[in-house]
Amino acid sequence: MSSVLLDTHILVWWRATPERLSKPQKSLLLEMEERGEPASISAITLREIAWMVACGRLETVVSLDTWMDEIGTNPLLRIIPITPNVAAESVGLGGDFPRDPADDIIVATARSHGLRLMTADDHIRRWGKVLVV
Repeated sequence: MSSVLLDTHILVWWRATPERLSKPQKSLLLEMEERGEPASISAITLREIAWMVACGRLETVVSLDTWMDEIGTNPLLRIIPITPNVAAESVGLGGDFPRDPADDIIVATARSHGLRLMTADDHIRRWGKVLVV
C-alpha cells in the first residue's frame, strides 16, 4: 500500500528530470523504490499528462500511448480512480483553496485516502489542509 500521492509535476519530474525534486522528495521516492513500495497517482494525472503532451507543454521520447502504457503497468505506481467520495471532497475544499479542477481532484484524492501529497505547488503547500512532502 502506498503512503504518498504524487501530483502531476512530481510524477513527470521523477521520471524525466529528478534534479527538479527537493532533497526530501528524492530521498523518499528512492526509499520507496528500494522497498518496492508504489507511489500513488490520481487518475486525473493521466489526463493532465496527455493534455500537456498534446499542447506541446511536455515533450516525450516515446509516443503518448507508449508512455501511458508504461505508467499503467509500472509496479511502482498505483493509479487511484476518481471515486464518488473523491468527487464530493473535491468540491468542498473551501474558498481558500486555489481553483484548479485537476488540483481539486488530486488534493481530494490524497485527503480521501489518507495519503501525504508530494507536490511543489506553493499554493497547495501554504493552504495547509493536506499533509505534504
